[in-house]
Amino acid sequence: MNRKNRNPLEIRETKITKNFLENPLGSVLIETGKTKVICTVMCEEAVPSWLESDPSKKGWLTARYGMLPGSGDSRIDRETKGVRGRTQEIQRLIGRALRASLDLEILGPRTLWVDCDVIQADGGTRTASITGSWVALFLAGQKLLENAVVSDSPVVGQVAATSVGLSKGNILVDMCYKEDSVADVDMNVVMDSDGNYIEVQSSAEGHVFTREQHEAMLDAASEGIRELFKVQRDAAGLRFFG
Repeated sequence: MNRKNRNPLEIRETKITKNFLENPLGSVLIETGKTKVICTVMCEEAVPSWLESDPSKKGWLTARYGMLPGSGDSRIDRETKGVRGRTQEIQRLIGRALRASLDLEILGPRTLWVDCDVIQADGGTRTASITGSWVALFLAGQKLLENAVVSDSPVVGQVAATSVGLSKGNILVDMCYKEDSVADVDMNVVMDSDGNYIEVQSSAEGHVFTREQHEAMLDAASEGIRELFKVQRDAAGLRFFG
C-alpha cells in the first residue's frame, strides 16, 4: 500500500514547536503530517463548584477542542450555539487523557484550562491534540513551579496518543483523512510512558474484526506512541521523563 514513502506501521512526521504563543503558561504547535493543532494551557485560581467542598483541596483540568473555519477543505461553522456531540466527546477524551498525567492534589485548588484549536485537519486531530497538549501541560507545570505557585510540578506522567486502523486486511498506524475515511476499523489509543492504556476507542465500519486483529492493532499503536514520547521529550528539552 502506497503511503508516500511511509510504511504501514510508521507514524507521520511529527513536529512540536514549544512556546508557540506568548501569553499562555504553556503552548505548542503540533504538526502531524498535514494536521496542525495549537495547544495552550492557562491557569485559573478556582475549581468547579462541585469541587469547592472537597477536603483534599485538589484541582482540576478541563479541555476544550475546536476546528477553525478554514481547517478543512470546506468551511466549518463555529460552534456559537452550543457544543456539538462530536466536539463534546473529543473534549472529554482529551480531558481524561491529560488528567491521567496529573497529580491534582499537587496542583491544589485551581483549574488548568487546555484549549486545542485545529488550524488544519487531515485526520488524527484528537490524538494530535492529546500529544501536543501534554507538552504544553508540562511547560505550564514548570512555569507554575518557577513562579512558586506549586511546590512541585503537578505533571507526574507522560501521555500520548495515535490512531490505528484496518484497511483491506492491512494495519495502518496514524492514518491521514483519506485512509481513515475508507478504513474498515478505526481505533484511537491513549497510553502513558509506563506502557499502560488510558483509553482505547475502536469501532468497525461495516466489517467486523477479530480479537487477534484487535491485539495486533494495539501493539502497532503502542509502538507508534513510543515514537511520539520521544518527539514530546525532544520538544520539552527532556532526555527522559520521571
